[in-house]
Amino acid sequence: MLKYILKRIGYALITLLVIVTVTFFLMRIAPGNPFASEQQVITPAIQQQLNEAYGLDDPWYVQYGNYVKKVATFDFGESMKYRGRSVNDMIGESFPVSVQLGLQALLISVGGGILLGVIAAMYHNRAGDYLATIISVLGISIPSFVLAGLSQYFLGLKLGLLPISGWKSFMHTVLPTFALGLTYMGSIAKMTRSGLLEQNTSEYVKLAHAKGLGRWQIVFKHSLRNALLPVVTYLGPLTAGVLTGTFVIENIFSIPGLGRHFVTSINNRDYTVIMGVTVFYAIVLLGMIILVDVLNALIDPRIDLEGADK
Repeated sequence: MLKYILKRIGYALITLLVIVTVTFFLMRIAPGNPFASEQQVITPAIQQQLNEAYGLDDPWYVQYGNYVKKVATFDFGESMKYRGRSVNDMIGESFPVSVQLGLQALLISVGGGILLGVIAAMYHNRAGDYLATIISVLGISIPSFVLAGLSQYFLGLKLGLLPISGWKSFMHTVLPTFALGLTYMGSIAKMTRSGLLEQNTSEYVKLAHAKGLGRWQIVFKHSLRNALLPVVTYLGPLTAGVLTGTFVIENIFSIPGLGRHFVTSINNRDYTVIMGVTVFYAIVLLGMIILVDVLNALIDPRIDLEGADK
């Protein structure tokens, strides 16, 4: 197991280097610069001083080498638009908000999706199955930003049940969590339903029925564990979807999370913030992928880690 984890970490580091390299050069070839909006109020001398201060007048290979060294020490530099603020400080202040929103959305996605999937499988081709399938299809079909706007209009403005923006109390988190989590809940419900229906026809389930075990007992003690393997594998892409989905949701609901900084930095051509946030999210997602691989091995002992190492 340790050998397998170390190998996965090695692959993740190579992937991270590729992400850092691609992000760096995309920022360099993108049109405009961080000080384009200030061209009319700053002199060429001041422009030159700013370029020297941020190393923008160095050769590209020098800038690239310096940035890789900083990333290796988790130093993402200073913002070019918010003078005197480091990217690390901005991440430290705003990422906990994004984490709270993401965790709540994951809880709804995974918990609600598994519940709907179990109901659909246990009441196959009956009312419970049809109802769960309708909810799943609606969740998959409606984009999160559309759901966000609809929930703001009907639940916030029309009915006045929940606040439509801000991040001041738990009630402010309900609408964005619902908008972000419902899409992925539908996907998990479909995977859980398919997995359980497949497991229900397996030999060990038939044997459990022959021993007199009840169907709910069989589900929660035996078949659900195997049916959830695709769901566990999906947790990696799910986490990526939830984290990147917060970019849009945070802007719609005026949430002071990391996503809002990322969108603003793109508009401002704030190179250091764009690259810092991108690399930071890449580190989080690569860590989640490694965790999912380990969880798969723990849940299903049949997975051959020795074979995976070869």
